Amino acid sequence: MAAIASAQRLVAMFATLIALTVFASPALAASAAEIDADVARALDAFQKIEGAPAFLGIARGVLVFPKVYKAGIGVGGEYGEGALRVGGKTVDYYSTAAASIGFQLGAQSKSIVVIFTDEAALAKFRASEGWKVGVDGSVALIDIGVGKTVDTNNIEDPVIGFVFGQKGLMYNLTLEGSKFTKLKKN
Repeated sequence: MAAIASAQRLVAMFATLIALTVFASPALAASAAEIDADVARALDAFQKIEGAPAFLGIARGVLVFPKVYKAGIGVGGEYGEGALRVGGKTVDYYSTAAASIGFQLGAQSKSIVVIFTDEAALAKFRASEGWKVGVDGSVALIDIGVGKTVDTNNIEDPVIGFVFGQKGLMYNLTLEGSKFTKLKKN
């Protein structure tokens, strides 16, 4: 009986999480101006990390999610909105969303910067309406939290993801399974 009740609670939590992700995201949607301001602040913070300006210098495009919120107790989900910048200017807006099942506990807010160092990888990303990490392309993930330093000498991947500024602790840090979807903003 206890196992059935536990399974029912888990299913209920998962259904609630999915409902919140699907139905709350439009209500929480930021305007283009708000996203641009948050992206500028996130890029300023990113540039203060030792080694980060070198990556921005080789970027063909930079996708920035300044605030991605993740929470989970066995079942988890995350959501955030951001912008793709090419040549220092915003060209499109995107959301990121992911759901996961497995060992996870906690909540966090993080910033994600995805750097496209290859023109072909950027073009493939821009041509898609929805791009799923690990399916449509892989991202070399670099977690910047403790050491706060990065080195371009060891990384030659066409798409590089950085996660930084965690506010809260969370086990199971990954971009795998995250879906980036183009948004229509004015």
